[in-house]
Amino acid sequence: GLSLDYLANETGFSIDYISGIEKGAIMPPVATILRLSRALEIDSGVLLKKERDEADKRKVEGFRERTEAYSYQTLTPDAVHKHLKAFKVFIDPVSDHKSVSYQHEGEEFIYVITGKVEVTVGDNKTVLDPEDSLHFNSSIVHKLRNLSSEKAEMVVVLYTP
Repeated sequence: GLSLDYLANETGFSIDYISGIEKGAIMPPVATILRLSRALEIDSGVLLKKERDEADKRKVEGFRERTEAYSYQTLTPDAVHKHLKAFKVFIDPVSDHKSVSYQHEGEEFIYVITGKVEVTVGDNKTVLDPEDSLHFNSSIVHKLRNLSSEKAEMVVVLYTP
């Protein structure tokens, strides 16, 4: 197998962070799964499906994973070896989406269902209300933030070449 050192160098993540993911102590955001799958030279759908299968084993209703201020559920669990992946993402009231920035090759489309979401792409901030959407180049550093006092819910579609 590949060493943690190799994965750390290929992804830019710390060895401790990767080890935590491997042990199941850390639930990584989708962008992290995309970056790890690229380094491992496997389709991200494989890792996402593995996570879903484990969730099914735990008899969790629907596939929903949670990290700090947000959770997500895959809407395309069987999209192995596909370029398009869709997720339902939930962000807790008045919080940053993990308060880190994301960057992954491809495109991203966000459609807000509830809440008021600030999307920062590079230096550009856009505020989305329910039924608003945004399509952007996801290789530019981006971040999501819930500005409302209710949980934000959105559909996020990722295209990775």
